Amino acid sequence: MQNNYNINQTVLSIATDWESKENHPARFINYVVEDLAIKEPYIFGRPREYDLSVLLKLLFYAYSQGIFSSRRISQLAEESLPARWLTQEQFPSYRTICRFRVADTTQKLLDDSLVKLTKLLRVNGLIDEVSFIDGTKILADANKYSFVWRKNTIRFDRMNRAAILELLAELKDAQASQTLPKDTDLSLETLDEVITRLETQLEDLNHETEETKTTSPNPLKQKRRHFKSLKRKLTDRKDKMAEHQQQMATYGQRNSYSKTDHDATFMRVKEDPMLNGQLKPAYNLQIATNHQFITAYSIFQNPGDTKTLIPFIQQQLAAGILGKVIVADAGYGSEPNYREIEDNFPDHTALIPYGTMLKENSRKWLSDDRKVMNWDYHDQDDYYIDPLGVRFDFKAYRTRTDKKTGFQRQFKEYEAEKCDNNHQLVPEALTKGGRVRKININEDWEYFKAKERELLSEPNTAMIYARRKIDVESVFGQLKACLRFTRFSVRGIKKVRKEAGIALMALNIRKLVAVITSFYLSQFKNRSKSKNQTIFDLLLFNFGTYVTAPFSSFPKTNQYFDISIPILFSCNSWQPLMLILVQLINSYQ
Repeated sequence: MQNNYNINQTVLSIATDWESKENHPARFINYVVEDLAIKEPYIFGRPREYDLSVLLKLLFYAYSQGIFSSRRISQLAEESLPARWLTQEQFPSYRTICRFRVADTTQKLLDDSLVKLTKLLRVNGLIDEVSFIDGTKILADANKYSFVWRKNTIRFDRMNRAAILELLAELKDAQASQTLPKDTDLSLETLDEVITRLETQLEDLNHETEETKTTSPNPLKQKRRHFKSLKRKLTDRKDKMAEHQQQMATYGQRNSYSKTDHDATFMRVKEDPMLNGQLKPAYNLQIATNHQFITAYSIFQNPGDTKTLIPFIQQQLAAGILGKVIVADAGYGSEPNYREIEDNFPDHTALIPYGTMLKENSRKWLSDDRKVMNWDYHDQDDYYIDPLGVRFDFKAYRTRTDKKTGFQRQFKEYEAEKCDNNHQLVPEALTKGGRVRKININEDWEYFKAKERELLSEPNTAMIYARRKIDVESVFGQLKACLRFTRFSVRGIKKVRKEAGIALMALNIRKLVAVITSFYLSQFKNRSKSKNQTIFDLLLFNFGTYVTAPFSSFPKTNQYFDISIPILFSCNSWQPLMLILVQLINSYQ
């Protein structure tokens, strides 16, 4: 019988009664948000038109589908059945979505959801006690050529101050001009005082000019005209000095910022269409992952990763989600980081190689006579002998302080013996300029290097470090290549952090869906097993992956690790997921 399809009926309404599949992302988004138990009672002000849970579910679903525009998200809420099911036929406007995406309450909801999900995954064995840390650059919502550079600001400010001193030198009649030395440190208050005195003298000149207005030519008018010109120039220079001081305050510890987004810093990003290495306004996104689940994230303005490690792991430690093993690449290996972890994180192990670790094992490095590590060292008398036979004796302790961070490094200075036993000059002990050769040894740095070499040479820890590229780099590939999230849609570091949290939670939900789907395909499509299989065997399966693709199926055999873990969740707040498991077991039986 042919169906009577008529969309123009005026009596019978078209219902949108739709139920998602058991492994649909919308269902997991609903579980995650409902587990937060969001309660925002109306106390004062205008009541909210939409519940916070509705907006959070809609954003999670839109970002999981690669939709980031607020107008397209609003359109998705009307046209997508899963979105309509999540919002229960509520259609927020794009303005409502924009306001919620940057609201202060959104950040707390995102942090709570990520912490709860991380702890839940750890309790159920889907992740272990390892935190893989890495960073990537995400473009800011700023114009490409809106850069402001610190060096240019310093140079222009120096030129501006020199021009101000020249103007003050011309004011021979101003009281402040004769008391300012040439290299004085000018301030806005000093210029205000000079301009005020100049205005007072101009008023006196106006009265004198009115009394002698019949005189022609009148020298007072020429003098007044000259003072007015100097006053205008001084006012312009003062405004320029105030602008430079504002720019220096905006820089902070950075060397650049964007005019359209003052929190964005110009960095080298991998998304470079012109392939010319041009700096672009961006943010440094740092994440911690485990089994390709994102456990923590943070946004930094630093172009490099070295100075972001300690604040990032302190944030994770405060939230109680930091793993016992901290794994990162060589970009994080520095003496301040090693010392901070050893002093303040005694219960954690850092698997972080230093920059020259691989080079030190090369044939070129081991055969280089200029490297002190290839010299002979005599511990008892504390001296070195280089391949030329020159002896370097200990001379003094030296301390170097980092200008920006204030970190102090301790060195032992060794000086070459320029004379032999016969009191003859040794040419090899001198430099080309005729000075005595010296070397500086940082014993703390050598200790940390030896410690990391020992840790990374052990089979167990080396196997953990080998998972780093598979674990964290795959998440970046999923974020940029699959979701196409390469540019933020908001401006300001606080707003950027909220949007990054939404995108990363969407990735976690996609990963969770992939794990459940993989379990279903591997366990319940294999009908060759016995019907008398116990429930305990169904709750456990071998979880692992060795491929670089982040969201592919997970084979049972794994060259890196092979552990049995429970797949779904037994927490009371996640009972709906257990219902899914019961349905799957019934279908299997």
